[in-house]
Amino acid sequence: MAFVEFRDVCKTYHMGSVEVHAVAGMSFDIEEGELCVIVGPSGAGKTTVLNMLGGMDSCTSGSIRLAGREVSGLSEHDLTLYRRHDIGFVFQFYNLVQNLTALENVELASQICTDPLPAAEVLDEVGLAERKDMFPAQLSGGEQQRVAIARALAKNPKLLLCDEPTGALDYVTGKQILGLLQRTCRERGRTVAIVTHNSAFTQIANRVIHVREGRAESVETNEYPLDAAEVEW
Repeated sequence: MAFVEFRDVCKTYHMGSVEVHAVAGMSFDIEEGELCVIVGPSGAGKTTVLNMLGGMDSCTSGSIRLAGREVSGLSEHDLTLYRRHDIGFVFQFYNLVQNLTALENVELASQICTDPLPAAEVLDEVGLAERKDMFPAQLSGGEQQRVAIARALAKNPKLLLCDEPTGALDYVTGKQILGLLQRTCRERGRTVAIVTHNSAFTQIANRVIHVREGRAESVETNEYPLDAAEVEW
């Protein structure tokens, strides 16, 4: 049994009398401890997949399981607990609370969990121990994204989901963030899924899921992923 199981998942939106099939019978697995890159063009269904994995959206049909637990059939109350305890989210635009320091932003997430990691310790791991008392406006984009990653990791989640995590960053900073996510997977044994349109990111992945028109066009495994520092785009 795979750690993440996506089986014949469909997601249909109704816009008046028109049906939009954002995800159309998608199936794939992700093993525990893997760094998985879900890649495809805009409109392919990548973010919809991420939202369903994270319990922020429900599937129309099919089955989604995490660590043996059926996610697709959870009630709204149980979905809230699932998002709170099992999933860490990293978004393109950080979503930090502007009137809280870096440390307080991380503590905010750890306070809602049953088994959190120490906020100061996680900030140190992402290289921001000396910036912990700074507010988001005093931090660079890369530093803000590091705070966002620390906030997600402080929850001690089973699955870390990243939606275009380098999209708002310059090339050099983007590579640093990719490296941090790769180390999180390799050194802490986290299962990490990154959604991106950038095919260069596939080089660092253990597993690559190519998405097109709402389907998993192909799934590849990479026995020898590149180090993030070596990736060019």
